[in-house]
Amino acid sequence: MVTLYHHPGSRSSRFLFLLEELGVPYEIKIVDIRRRDGTGSLDPKNPHPHGKVPVIDHDGSIVFESPAIVLYLTDAFPQAGIAPKVGDPKRGSYLSWLAYYGDVLEPAFLSKMLNTPVPRGSAGWVVVDEVMPFIDKTLTAHPYLLGDNFTAVDILYSTSFALFAGSPLDPKLPAVDGYVKRCLARPAYERGKQRDKG
Repeated sequence: MVTLYHHPGSRSSRFLFLLEELGVPYEIKIVDIRRRDGTGSLDPKNPHPHGKVPVIDHDGSIVFESPAIVLYLTDAFPQAGIAPKVGDPKRGSYLSWLAYYGDVLEPAFLSKMLNTPVPRGSAGWVVVDEVMPFIDKTLTAHPYLLGDNFTAVDILYSTSFALFAGSPLDPKLPAVDGYVKRCLARPAYERGKQRDKG
């Protein structure tokens, strides 16, 4: 059994999408988190070392950080077919996109949101204006990040871009907009949305 430690309307919501895609039994444990407006608190029921979400517990294995959870779950439940297996020629690209999400995309957008310059030459990430042309080129060539087929890595990216819609962080790129619509039109996304409140 997979347990998702979750807070409604947070980054953990995308893992309802993933768990529905995987088609495996899971339970949701709602926990409190600290929010940007100063409300919320550390929840002693949350096993994350800093009180964040998402976190999963799979039969006693605790996994946190979004790319790690995606990798863990798609390896644990390969029958869903939404990730290249070890030995598949696309496995390297899949792992690269997972790492790129946490190491480059999120820090780039956070730097932009906080209006903090990226320290060139020493940081592991770049500015949004370098990230988005790479993603736009990829999604202009193919419907999904790994090519013609949807994979779990698309859950991370599409749900992030959906959060930016209409905000100053919105990349406003037709290929990205079409990509988000394709991903969020999947039935698993709607099923996950229905379970967001627990």
